[in-house]
Amino acid sequence: MAEYRICVVGAGAVGEQMVRLLRRRGFPAREIVLFARSDRTQEIDGESYEVRTASAEAFEGFDLAFFAGTEGAKGASQTYGWEAVKRGCTVIDNGDDFRMDDRVPLVIPEINPDALDRHQGLIANPNCSTSIALMALGPLHRAYGLRRVVVSTYQAVSGSGAGAVRELEAQVRSWVAGEEMACEAYPHRIAFNVLPKIGSLKNGTPSEELKMSRETHKILGDDSIRISCTCVRVPVFTGHSEAISVECAQEVDPAAARELLEQAPGVRVVDDPGNEVYPMPVDSENREDVLVGRIRTDSALDKGLALFVAGDNLWKGAALNAVQIGEALIGRGMM
Repeated sequence: MAEYRICVVGAGAVGEQMVRLLRRRGFPAREIVLFARSDRTQEIDGESYEVRTASAEAFEGFDLAFFAGTEGAKGASQTYGWEAVKRGCTVIDNGDDFRMDDRVPLVIPEINPDALDRHQGLIANPNCSTSIALMALGPLHRAYGLRRVVVSTYQAVSGSGAGAVRELEAQVRSWVAGEEMACEAYPHRIAFNVLPKIGSLKNGTPSEELKMSRETHKILGDDSIRISCTCVRVPVFTGHSEAISVECAQEVDPAAARELLEQAPGVRVVDDPGNEVYPMPVDSENREDVLVGRIRTDSALDKGLALFVAGDNLWKGAALNAVQIGEALIGRGMM
């Protein structure tokens, strides 16, 4: 098997997870180099990696570049994405700069791998909440046809970056000590609280909710699906959870839906609520599969089904999906 020169742009939480998963999954990498704002050496899982200062010229000679940008972190892919492509490097971008660009496929390998055939050198990773939801919604749409989707998300603070993780921990310590809680990452305290707005407002709708709708339409190739979404930040370190109700074009039996999802790649059905078995973010951390459970009829919707999902937002919601896109490119003979 051919081996590839790999670079990861961004040495933060998602970048580290990308390197970790490239190694864990045995990606055929001859070399892995990190790009960031300054030169240094960074240790990941006991192994030292060279960190180089990012520049357009730095991408010369690399086969594949993983851009690890987190949500709302502008700059790296805007500055270097197409520059890397010009230099013969295929780019997989975790940020949101090019997701809705007509030139750029938006890909979940288990759901729409054929979209890779149309790439022009740059491929986008979906938003974390979209990826986790569609691992369940994709198979249901193929089998029953989705007409309406209503989603409420419960999103971990790690989706906002390392600073938000530190802030939650510091606020919990302050609460225990009876001290005032400092708020920097969020406008209000996150400890023992929930924040029902993620992202900036665009025409009165938070950007996180717009992403869920637009990205779902693009990935599933169906703009007719009506989508209502409320995205909520919760005091959980890692692991996004989502309560989802769907209205289908065909009658859907919960037992048949459960069997369908049990066969879906990348999904693990965890559904025995009578014995307190259901998806939880704590169980999704460092797990490649998305957990799906609480599968039941939703009587409020015509031909309705309700379910609950949980997934690691740093893995399937970011780094893992990007690595899987790289694997899919190789598997399709496109590298």
